[in-house]
Amino acid sequence: MEFLILRFFIIFFLLWFAGEDAVVWAQQRPVDVGVILNARTMAGKRSQTSISMAVDDFYAGHGNYKTRVALHVRDSGGGAVEAASAAVELLKNVEVKSIIGPLTSGEAAFVVQLANKTQVPVVCFSATSPALSLAHNRFFLRATISDSAQVPAIAALVRHFGWRQVVPVYEDSDYGASILPYLVDALRDGADARVPYRSVVASAASDTELDRELYKLMTMETRVFVVHMVSDLGVRLFRRANELGMMAAGYVWIATDGITNAIDLLGVDDTEVMQGVIGVRPYIRSSKSISDFTARFKRRFRIDHPADKPTDPTFYQLWAYDAAWAVAMAVEKTELINSAFRRPESSGNSYSTDLDRLGVNPSGLALRDAISAARFHGLAGEFRLLNGELISPAFEFVNVNGSTAGPIGYWTPTNGLSKQLASTNSGPAGLMSVLWPGYAGAVPRGWEIPTNGKKLRIAVPVKQGFDQFVKVETDPTTNRRRVTGYCIDVFEAVVRELPYAVRFEYIPFENSSQSYDLLVDQVFLRNFDAVVGDTTILASRSEHVEFTMPYTESGVSMVVPMRGSNNKNIWIFLLPLTKELWLGSLCFFIFTGFVVWAIEHRGNAEFSGDLPNQLGTTFYFAFSTLVFSHKENLTSNLTRLAVVIWFFVVLILTSSYTASLTSMLTVQQLQPTVAGMSQLNKTQVKIGYQDGSFVQAMLQQMFPVINLKNYSTPDQYAEALRNGSANGGVDAIFDEIPYLKLFLSEHCTDFTMVGPTYKTDGFGFVFPLGSPLVPDISRAILSVTEGEKMGQIEKAWFGDPSNCPSQSNNLNSSSLTFQSFGGLFLITGAVSALALLLFLTKFIYQEWDELRAATRRHSSMWKKMVAVAKLYYNVDQQPSASKREDDGGVELPYLMGPQSPLSTPSDPSLGDRSSYDTASEDMAGSETLRAR
Repeated sequence: MEFLILRFFIIFFLLWFAGEDAVVWAQQRPVDVGVILNARTMAGKRSQTSISMAVDDFYAGHGNYKTRVALHVRDSGGGAVEAASAAVELLKNVEVKSIIGPLTSGEAAFVVQLANKTQVPVVCFSATSPALSLAHNRFFLRATISDSAQVPAIAALVRHFGWRQVVPVYEDSDYGASILPYLVDALRDGADARVPYRSVVASAASDTELDRELYKLMTMETRVFVVHMVSDLGVRLFRRANELGMMAAGYVWIATDGITNAIDLLGVDDTEVMQGVIGVRPYIRSSKSISDFTARFKRRFRIDHPADKPTDPTFYQLWAYDAAWAVAMAVEKTELINSAFRRPESSGNSYSTDLDRLGVNPSGLALRDAISAARFHGLAGEFRLLNGELISPAFEFVNVNGSTAGPIGYWTPTNGLSKQLASTNSGPAGLMSVLWPGYAGAVPRGWEIPTNGKKLRIAVPVKQGFDQFVKVETDPTTNRRRVTGYCIDVFEAVVRELPYAVRFEYIPFENSSQSYDLLVDQVFLRNFDAVVGDTTILASRSEHVEFTMPYTESGVSMVVPMRGSNNKNIWIFLLPLTKELWLGSLCFFIFTGFVVWAIEHRGNAEFSGDLPNQLGTTFYFAFSTLVFSHKENLTSNLTRLAVVIWFFVVLILTSSYTASLTSMLTVQQLQPTVAGMSQLNKTQVKIGYQDGSFVQAMLQQMFPVINLKNYSTPDQYAEALRNGSANGGVDAIFDEIPYLKLFLSEHCTDFTMVGPTYKTDGFGFVFPLGSPLVPDISRAILSVTEGEKMGQIEKAWFGDPSNCPSQSNNLNSSSLTFQSFGGLFLITGAVSALALLLFLTKFIYQEWDELRAATRRHSSMWKKMVAVAKLYYNVDQQPSASKREDDGGVELPYLMGPQSPLSTPSDPSLGDRSSYDTASEDMAGSETLRAR
């Protein structure tokens, strides 16, 4: 009874003094929500104030809601076990429907496992590890930006400035290590940069441990560092780097959002040691809501924690505010009540623990889905979860300059880097001016040869022959080795072109003559820092090392002996023309003679007579045009047209033949003993190559291994080629063009380079994969090769090429080919064919009745064709007095034939030229009578 009376007075008091708001509050049903924070840190205290403000603000604007979030705050103490213990207590005793927090990814990993068991959604606003995701944890929701979301922006920054190597410096924790695989992949794929070293710093590292790790970084070439750690440790790292002189010109420091999000809260002493640092963080647009929240936050923080100095909220407090707002919205949407968890049935096991006795939240799935579906415009921008992750629209780059960190650019997935962030499209590409460490204005190169580091250990090959490229000599007095050669001079000239000094030493590699692949592998195995020598760029080698651009001519060819002049050959007159051209010319001679006979046969007595006489006259006429000695008269203009064109072709053909034969007879002709690869394959001769060259593997694919021989020096090349396969030598030697040119410079009169050239990339200098020296040395090679220096070096080691007759890379036969005269043959063939076609058309027109009469007597096509041919040909076989009647009975003389009035007497006794003229007049009259 006393309890009821007391409760009545309390309600009356609230209604009297609080009015309508108290009535609404009394009607709202509380929903328990846990909050796990590290109350010993400023981040935990600030987050607690932000969450409390979010709940109060939410219900202040929604007084008619039926539910109200009741916060239950627990201290994690900064440890994963303590955070898990606090979560167990909240789930077992309070049976909270959701948990906000904890702060770190390590703590969240434990808490999320409990949440999965009890189906209680965990909303984290500062656990950014990519290892935590909804895909593996059904009840984990991240109301902040994952660390993996910023690595494309960092890669774009590295690509923009052209840095080739980056060293990540990260905290040895779940938070620090989880970003590493994403960062390495983004740098490799998005910036073509590699990670030569990973610097790990303990979370509780002392200054001595920090100095020890920084000293390691100082001795490396790389000067671009990405720092990923919590802000307190990061500031200590920059302070020690500044003490060691690593915040000077030439260094690049990039800070991830773990440091950049809190950079505005740092003091002047801290920002002073971070001058030139570039920070990346999610972009949150400034607004009046944030300004109002900041002012209210300071007042509330002073009330909640009077012993601490109030500060501005960080990005994490904005996300904490939005996370609490989303939970309250979801609680009201699902109309949750504090229903009891479904407890597991007791097994009677005396060893059961609190974890075994945890129940299952019956409304967990509904609440999780409601939080995932929440959409509103919060303090940090648009709140929207996709696959349990908060979507970040953009990232902002800031540069520490003075006591502040000002924006220098933005990055979005669609527009990349831009100086301004527009709502519809990107602003100007790139970044604004950057203050670099050491107050340098020029963009750092990203790497340096460490002055306190060792020299570059450069391996050089040691070989017996071709020492003009690399020559290793031992001084008998000092016993010191001296390295010289063409490749050495080129490398040193290239190094002098670099805008910085490179310290190096040559180390001869004794086993290089066995295989250059073994020499190149030494760089991959880190036994040497580079290889300088006659090393060919190959695809198989470039998988493990990196080559500079080539500095010599590329390709593999073969050298063979030369044979003397062939002017003692009795068949030398056939050599100026190829077989195809001889046969083609013969065919056109015959074709032209046939066309002349076909047109002149019926009207020219010189092409009539018996068959042997016609053949003799026709062939004699055709081949006499070769020397323009023909005597036959041509009566048809069609024949004259065809013959004139043929004369032009004959003139060009004979002139070319004469010039080629004259050259063969008067000029010393040196021809290769082997014309090409086909001849080598047919004859199965011996083939030579150089020791240790990759050419051996190439030749093994083209020739039997038993036919291959290896040599070391140019003199061995010459001796083997002179002996030939029959005397224990070889008939051809395959090698790279630089070696062959050096060999031919010493033996230019006896050997020549022939055959196809197999493409390679020439000689290049070898460095480890991703070496920052490669781009600069490649540019320096261009500078050297384009100037006069390269010519001077080649002349010094290979001699003056003008002192030796020029060698052709591909000597072929000097004979003229059919293709060379294809156009001429096409023209004369077309003109002759056209003339013949016009004549046949005229013939058919004039002899149409006779043709019809001759073909009407036969039924088969073949016999008709034979009859037509006889009508055309047999005209010269008819007697001169033969007659025939036309349709009108008029008897006509047969006008063609040896005894016709048109025939020229072959015997002087038959008459003179006047009788021929009289016969011509009679023929004119006869033609009139034949008209129908």
